[in-house]
Amino acid sequence: MELKTPLYDAHVRAGGKIVPFAGYLLPVQYEPGVIKEHMAVRTQAGLFDVSHMGEILCEGKDALANIQKLLTNNFDNLADGQARYSPMCNENGGTVDDLIVYKRSDEHYFIVVNAANKDKDKDYQWMLSHQFGEVTFTDVSDQYSQLALQGPKAMEILRKLASEDSIPKKYYHAVFDGEVAGMPCIVSKTGYTGEDGVEIYLDSGLAEKMWDTLLANGKEEGLIPCGLGARDTLRMEAAMPLYGHEMDDEVTPLETGLGFAVKMAKDDFIGMCCAR
Repeated sequence: MELKTPLYDAHVRAGGKIVPFAGYLLPVQYEPGVIKEHMAVRTQAGLFDVSHMGEILCEGKDALANIQKLLTNNFDNLADGQARYSPMCNENGGTVDDLIVYKRSDEHYFIVVNAANKDKDKDYQWMLSHQFGEVTFTDVSDQYSQLALQGPKAMEILRKLASEDSIPKKYYHAVFDGEVAGMPCIVSKTGYTGEDGVEIYLDSGLAEKMWDTLLANGKEEGLIPCGLGARDTLRMEAAMPLYGHEMDDEVTPLETGLGFAVKMAKDDFIGMCCAR
């Protein structure tokens, strides 16, 4: 039985065409249609519900050592507040998932994983089964909703609702103690569209209020809600792979064009021997 994100009712009220995706009921498109939603993100701004994604905390003295072993990218030079993309491989070099790691401090990392992998014998269970030393992995997915505000006018909209202290200055950086429209949240300068914008993580109980506030304040800039269809066409146009399509357990990151995120100079990571 599919789950609903905290924004399900908002999608229905807005006329979203609801379909099952990765175990959730999500809008594939709204009344304007996929093409108009796609072009809104390319020329103005679009708002996506990405609350089906998973969030995992990695904490402890050996947090970095565990991340270095689990993931193909290198994280030993990550600064506080910085984020980095990486595949996570199995022993045969196939891709368990691709994910983003945010560093809050030396012993505290915030990991965002794909919805399709967060609950099965993947990501979270994979991390637990390979952990070592003083480290704790905690699945906090139920605590967070994620909204993606994307497009060339996204930052203009955000600045109506947030101070500069809450807005990351660089791409792939985040403000952990941010505030948007008076609501505490993590503001990350990332996205899955190839456009400028942010992804906002906040308490699930505030998701609908944030959604409505962003749409109301972005009306003049042409902000509209967007569904899974436009998210897929945008990421394909930006040459961003999707787990389950361009990669899976049998496909290595190198075969998917992700060599930039595979650091063979590291001491070791799971799957290294097969990636050579």
